[in-house]
Amino acid sequence: MRRDKAKEMFDHGYQHYMKYAFPLDELNPISCDGRTKDLQNPDNWNINDVLGNFSLTLVDSLDSHAILNDRPAFEEAVRLTIQHVNFNLDSRVQVFEVTIRMLGGLLSGHLLASEEEFGFKLPWYKGELLDLARDLGDRLLPAFDTGTRMPLPRVNLRTGVLPWETNSTCAAGAGTLLLEFGVLSRLTGDPKFEALKVVWAHRSDLNLVGNTMDVQTGKWISTMAGIGAGIDSFYEYQLKSYILFGDHTFATDFAEAYQAILKHVRDVDGHIYKQVDMNNGGLMATWIDSLAAFFPGLQVLAGDLPSAIRHHQVYWTVWRRYGGMPERFDFKSKGIAIAGYPLRPEFVESTYMLYQATKNPFYLEVGERILEDLERTARVDCGFATIGSVETGKHEDRMESFFLSETLKYLYLLFDQDNFINKLDSNFVFTTEGHFLPLPRRFLTKPKPPSASKSTSPPIDTCQNFQQQHFPSIWPAETGPLLSKEEVRAIDRLVAFENLEEVDG
Repeated sequence: MRRDKAKEMFDHGYQHYMKYAFPLDELNPISCDGRTKDLQNPDNWNINDVLGNFSLTLVDSLDSHAILNDRPAFEEAVRLTIQHVNFNLDSRVQVFEVTIRMLGGLLSGHLLASEEEFGFKLPWYKGELLDLARDLGDRLLPAFDTGTRMPLPRVNLRTGVLPWETNSTCAAGAGTLLLEFGVLSRLTGDPKFEALKVVWAHRSDLNLVGNTMDVQTGKWISTMAGIGAGIDSFYEYQLKSYILFGDHTFATDFAEAYQAILKHVRDVDGHIYKQVDMNNGGLMATWIDSLAAFFPGLQVLAGDLPSAIRHHQVYWTVWRRYGGMPERFDFKSKGIAIAGYPLRPEFVESTYMLYQATKNPFYLEVGERILEDLERTARVDCGFATIGSVETGKHEDRMESFFLSETLKYLYLLFDQDNFINKLDSNFVFTTEGHFLPLPRRFLTKPKPPSASKSTSPPIDTCQNFQQQHFPSIWPAETGPLLSKEEVRAIDRLVAFENLEEVDG
């Protein structure tokens, strides 16, 4: 059974992490040992931005145990987190990565352990994960002391911002904090954790945001606009903040942003989402990246199924060609620009979202192929290894925490339609790290600063009529579930994958 296979793969990775790597941050699945910060090379940002010597994989995977219906493993992971994790560390980390992986993991674990409705409430639990989350939030706050209130990219968890810290950050790094910090604010009742919607205020006249900016001045350093690396989750959190918190300004902002993407970033055929200049829409690069494969799933949430189906097909064709998702594919040369695949979840996430929206078995077949390819190409004796090149199949000795917190979680949910997540009808979201974040209604009202009025906000609506309210005429109300064979063939040609024995769909 495909669901059980996804669970077995998760257990293979997680149990070997616990056996060979814990309490370190990540598993090295080839050498069968653990890794944490690279103290010999402080400028190794690929490692040091993410790993902080705080048992990253344990915390990032907390809610995965519950979603994979393993209550004993969830309870044990909560206990181990309480016993072993602390943040009084001389550790310089990236604010974005620590927020989405650690803060999000703690908040999701807390809500599952403390709320009755999800079926995983622990009778002995006293809110210790929320205490850890608050401590972490306090240690990240110094990064926000800038001229724009957008955070500096890195902070030392013990000493704060270092004097020589760079002012340059990406739009995603500055704009992907709203969910975690907003939930922390509501759960603690402390308004200081409310992240601000500052990035959108610096958009261009085309309603596009660039890739990199100076957080002290708000000036753009890179004006390249798109939906992939450096920008991706900025758009994701615009829409998901509306869904979770019910603030209609987020919906209005996303509606403007999304229409600008369709007009200036998407190509005329509706297949490729380009890298363009935020000020004039001119083409700046001819590649698409694997991080942007999340966008069809976001289009599902926005109600734009035709665009989501078409966009997903491009990435599915890339996957079929290589048996994995290269970091970058160049649509001009029709070849790989960056060949590595660190077992990212974004394409799996969109496949799951499209199946939830359409119930078309085609997406189950896509998920089955992904599952088989991951088992075939990435499994090693002690876990699952990063694919250094989807062309050669060469392994790298790293299993990133998101493989357990997202990739296998979305695959399990795709094949487990009776899962409690798939039956919920409330304002929950998955964060950009795949953490389950619900917000019980009693927490919806934003905490007021001490000087503010004590009056409560009016009831907050949830996201039920988003398409009707904001996109009444962009796409037809009725659409077929999949593409025509002619359009599938056009996408095959776009990716140089034309010699298929049969055309999917």
